[in-house]
Amino acid sequence: MAASESKPESGTSSKPIRKKHMLSMFALAMLNVAAVMSLRGLPMMADTGLQMIFYLMFASLFFLIPCALISAELATGWPESGGVYRWVKEAFGSRWGFVAIWLQWIQNVIWYPTVLAFAAAALAYLFHDPKLAGNNVYTAVVILVTYWSATFITFSGMKVAGSVTMAGVLLGTILPGLLIIVLGFIWFFTGHQIAFMQGSLRFLPDFSQFSNVAFLASIVLLFAGMEVGAVHVRELKNPKVDYPRAVFVATLVIIFVFVLGSLAVAAVVPTSKLSLTAGVMEAFSKMLSAYHLHWLLPIMGLFIAFGALGGVLAWISGPSKGLLATAKCGEIPPFLAHTNKKGIQTHILIIQGIIVTVLSSLYLVMNNVNNAFFLLSAMTITLYLVMYLLLFAAGIKLRYSQPKVHRAYKIPGGNFGMWLVAGIGILAVFFALCIGFIPPAQLKVGTPALYVGLVVAGLIIFVGAPLVIHALKKPSWLAHPNVTKE
Repeated sequence: MAASESKPESGTSSKPIRKKHMLSMFALAMLNVAAVMSLRGLPMMADTGLQMIFYLMFASLFFLIPCALISAELATGWPESGGVYRWVKEAFGSRWGFVAIWLQWIQNVIWYPTVLAFAAAALAYLFHDPKLAGNNVYTAVVILVTYWSATFITFSGMKVAGSVTMAGVLLGTILPGLLIIVLGFIWFFTGHQIAFMQGSLRFLPDFSQFSNVAFLASIVLLFAGMEVGAVHVRELKNPKVDYPRAVFVATLVIIFVFVLGSLAVAAVVPTSKLSLTAGVMEAFSKMLSAYHLHWLLPIMGLFIAFGALGGVLAWISGPSKGLLATAKCGEIPPFLAHTNKKGIQTHILIIQGIIVTVLSSLYLVMNNVNNAFFLLSAMTITLYLVMYLLLFAAGIKLRYSQPKVHRAYKIPGGNFGMWLVAGIGILAVFFALCIGFIPPAQLKVGTPALYVGLVVAGLIIFVGAPLVIHALKKPSWLAHPNVTKE
């Protein structure tokens, strides 16, 4: 026996203990940043002027942090598999667990056209034709070609997709984000006119009309996804200390990039001329031209579009794998449980692609790209917020129904602490959900009744679908070869 080894104590296994890979606090913080942050939100926040500071603080304090803390407790108490499906199922039963994972999946499906519209706008600058960013047909074509290409790449396995994703995050998100902040500082200190200083200098929105704060719901969506990082909490050396620190660091980084990046966009492009899809490239165009670096613009357009593609590849199979996991409980029809030789859930991805294709048609029937972009964002956030209501409620319920389950991380303050954190999250989500149905005052959406009707219809259809599927499920689904296949 080597000197570094010791004889196992009586009553313990003599099997060698394999050292578990541990995650540093900083590494987890960066994972959280990668899961949450996207440059596509900068124009939306810039469109609110200095009021973006209020929106960002609201989303951070009342949504981002409660979500992260509750997800950490649930992930360490029920770490085996299933994520939000498992957590909500433990609290409220299989029906609502299935609804939760379905909503996490379907909101992502609706998100794809919005992020790819952002990519289409950036790609227009590669073609030296910025006007393409406002062309509905061009936007729809780019969305469909890029999405289906990403889907077929995923069919061949995740090795290539993973490499593209990593490169996309570095080149298409971090690099352009830092560059636009640096250019924004140079713009400010070299005496250029600051666009947002020419408009309203109010830090608080006008609460007399809900339409003035309708952007809040979509800004909350920009902070969604922190629950994804919670699955790594058991890999920390000291979860009780390191996890809150990781959340704090990640929140600071996200706020730093969102605030300074949005201010950089708002400083250069007046809100009256700001495009929700092309705003980042419009800001780059003005700043790079001012510094005689306009040759960098098509390169930035390519990088940002590549970053969006990487984001799609990162998420295109992830949430659908969560839906596939419900097959083990017989929650979905065996047809959807099919996987290919690479273990990829091809049938779910094909259905997912058909939904994306239908939703992308909104860019063809609506009068401008901004309206279609925001409508899809509103549909996405209402579905995701319903899932978060279930998540927060599950945190409270499990404190009472399963109090003896060990949680490596537990929100301090006993049940009062859980009620406080979850209660803040529930109130913030409910408020954002309500105003998510209201057309924003900053956009001309045509017929407000049609806008509200489409958002409500989307919520009813996509929340109702898992309830119908669950009601129709059959015992034979659980025993089907597609389901039991490893």
